[in-house]
Amino acid sequence: MSRKLLPLLILAAAVAVFALLKITRPEPEQVSASERSWLVQVQTVTPGVGTPVLSLYGELVAPDEQTITATLPGRIARLPVREGQQVSRGELLVALDESDLEPVLAEARAQVADLEAQAAAEQVRYRSDRQSLTSEQAILDNARRQFERVESLVARNLASRENLEAVTDALARAELTVQNRERAIAEHPTRLQSLQARLSRARAQLSATELDSERARAGAPFDGVVTGLQVATGDQVAPGQPLLSVYPVQGLEVRARVPQAFVPELSEALARNQSLIATADAGDHQFRLERFAGRSDAAGTEAVLTLQGEPGGLRPGALQSLVLQRPARDNTVMAPYSALYGADRMYLLTDEGRMQAITVERVGETRDRQGNRQLLVRSDQLTRGARLIITHLPNAITGLKVDVATAAGAPAS
Repeated sequence: MSRKLLPLLILAAAVAVFALLKITRPEPEQVSASERSWLVQVQTVTPGVGTPVLSLYGELVAPDEQTITATLPGRIARLPVREGQQVSRGELLVALDESDLEPVLAEARAQVADLEAQAAAEQVRYRSDRQSLTSEQAILDNARRQFERVESLVARNLASRENLEAVTDALARAELTVQNRERAIAEHPTRLQSLQARLSRARAQLSATELDSERARAGAPFDGVVTGLQVATGDQVAPGQPLLSVYPVQGLEVRARVPQAFVPELSEALARNQSLIATADAGDHQFRLERFAGRSDAAGTEAVLTLQGEPGGLRPGALQSLVLQRPARDNTVMAPYSALYGADRMYLLTDEGRMQAITVERVGETRDRQGNRQLLVRSDQLTRGARLIITHLPNAITGLKVDVATAAGAPAS
């Protein structure tokens, strides 16, 4: 009988222990729902004068580069310079062989001398024609009198027809001689003018040849750098053939395309004689915006920026990355790009520790003192002392509770 009651006693004891544990269990604490906050960093707003910048990419050019060409046919006798060599004003760049120049000069001088002689001969001929005309007119008068006398005799049957024909021929020859002489005298001004014109042309050709002969020994027109060397000593060259180029050390320019949206603003600043400076990315060269090209296209307008100061290691043809200062704007705030949502929305921190959306105007991009890219904005709601949230939250919305984080990421006290 006792073996049958033992399981029941064990079951009863277990139930009693369970009931005791349930009665003596501790009561759980009441959990109250709390609103979650997000850690953010803020920037104290200080409106002021901001200078937006514009990134440009252009080619470095030398607008005053000059190409030295051969003025006369000949052989290169001297070429004392090399590609990339710096030269001083007046320093010899290239010279043609003198023996190739003398025949050309001699021919030009001979042409002038020949025409001068022809002009002098024409004057002598003119004076001789005038003297001959006087004699020929006397002969003509005598022939007329002879003709009249024989004609009178023939009319009285005192002379034969053969005599009349003879004096008639003599009169005709005398008249023709006078006419030819008068025509030669009348044509004298035309012949002399033609000779003088040819002489002037020959003298001009001689002057040009002499000038070309002088230029066959070319010196540097300015302090510059030699480039584009296309010949060597001993080469035979033809007139007009390029020999080398030289560009000035000063006066280098960058030609960069500016987007059309910024052209009116920059053009207006130039019209006000405002100095707009562009700095190379390396920071060791500065360029000044001088003007815009006369033509533009859908991509923008080409701007011309001149180098300020020494060129250093700059060379034409290199691509140059610049940061151009645009006209300064008042009441602007510099902020990191992480503070911007969409195209024109930012958030301020309210006194209650919540986010408040505001609409801003994007003025452009700027650089801080460390050279980092920053956003330049303006808005009537960006007042002095306001706290701008610069941490980008994916769930940002007006009214979202946030806590200000310190540099280490812990909530500020």
